[in-house]
Amino acid sequence: MKDNLSIKEGLSIPLHELDISASRAGGPGGQHVNKTSTRITVRWNIVKSAALNEEQRARLLEKLGSQLNKEGELIIHSSESRSQQHNKKAAIDLLAKRVAKALHIPKKRMKSRVPKGAKEARLSQKKQRGELKKMRSKRFDH
Repeated sequence: MKDNLSIKEGLSIPLHELDISASRAGGPGGQHVNKTSTRITVRWNIVKSAALNEEQRARLLEKLGSQLNKEGELIIHSSESRSQQHNKKAAIDLLAKRVAKALHIPKKRMKSRVPKGAKEARLSQKKQRGELKKMRSKRFDH
């Protein structure tokens, strides 16, 4: 595996900052589940990470706050597969996706203006509708 986990352009997490451990997975699977440690847990301490600048660290702490423990660690579990390698890859990929999503800064929305022609057309339609309704009234002004 590579030495760094690439998150986005200009940001990668060194793999030595990730704490990867295996444990026994629960759920169905019979004797296989009781014998093998296929569940993977990946821990990454955002507070102590050297890969982030202060702006990125603050953004991650804000966006991922509910997913962090008291020490500032993001913890990802994966036990989808019966293979430890597949679970390790899945957990690392999920970590990368969550961090990339939290670091994404959406574009500012620019207000769109209603074109002058559209405004005039709407007003003229309203005027025509009002005239039509006025013609239906039974009141005669002489």
